[in-house]
Amino acid sequence: MAAKIRKGDRVQILTGRDKGKSGEVLAVNPTEKRALVQGVNVVKRHQKPRGMNAPGGIQEKEAPIHLSNLALLDPKSGKPTRVGFRVLDDGKKVRVARPSGEVLDA
Repeated sequence: MAAKIRKGDRVQILTGRDKGKSGEVLAVNPTEKRALVQGVNVVKRHQKPRGMNAPGGIQEKEAPIHLSNLALLDPKSGKPTRVGFRVLDDGKKVRVARPSGEVLDA
């Protein structure tokens, strides 16, 4: 099945403690149905020092969030939207925003 949310997309969080926040998708793991979103679902992890490159201490990083809790932002209106698919005249399959019909793939 084609992915509805991909790396580089702007998404909004629908549920959880970060509800209403938006950010850019950094990575998608389709087998686990999870994505990393920049600045969202930030957790603290204790890190041991690893030589000169990685200092120890408490590090903040993004944790994966389930794809069902994300909604793609419509490039036209900036509102959360559902995603559909359309086949163009040249045979290319692209994602489209449902309300506006705007093509999401460049």
